Amino acid sequence: MEIIDPLLTARESASVLRISIPSFWRRVADGTVPQPVKLGGLSRWPRSEINAVIERAKSSRSNVA
Repeated sequence: MEIIDPLLTARESASVLRISIPSFWRRVADGTVPQPVKLGGLSRWPRSEINAVIERAKSSRSNVA
């Protein structure tokens, strides 16, 4: 059985990342968030790529105790 990676809108992606929509678009522009998958005039992000943004942020934080 194939697992389908859901595509999220900018609003949904921003919500997952807990940031505003303008901040989300700034993160896309600066490369922190990958460019969208374009479907006609629609921009969508695979859920796995948004999760990867979170994982990269977690792995890059310093482990200062």
